[in-house]
Amino acid sequence: MTDERIEGGRLRDAAFAAMENAYAPYSRFRVGAAVLASSGEIVTGCNVENAAYGEALCAERVAVAAAVAQGLTSFEEIAIASESEEPSPPCGSCRQTMSEFAPDLLVSSYARNGKQATWRLSELLPEAFDVNHLRGRL
Repeated sequence: MTDERIEGGRLRDAAFAAMENAYAPYSRFRVGAAVLASSGEIVTGCNVENAAYGEALCAERVAVAAAVAQGLTSFEEIAIASESEEPSPPCGSCRQTMSEFAPDLLVSSYARNGKQATWRLSELLPEAFDVNHLRGRL
């Protein structure tokens, strides 16, 4: 997937475009995400805040949920774009959500100033809670 990731920065550009739609009147921290499904489709999401802060939705979870709503459940990479000075890793809730579908997902984060960072989800969430922890319950 490395060649597709580099190809024109499609995933990065899609994440920045999604960031423009972010609804962040409280934190003023706009974030966009674009997930690359194994099928080659790109699905985007942005953060959506709420006056009841705990009800806010992160861009990464919005992108994954939108992909799942389209029947896509296998992912290769996610790009995260923000206006932060440093590339922003996903929060814990987003890490857990992404892990459900792609435990070794490539996670690329981009700051508006051009800085970028890349991790594997398995590095960011080394001991993820998964279906194996539910054995005997299903």
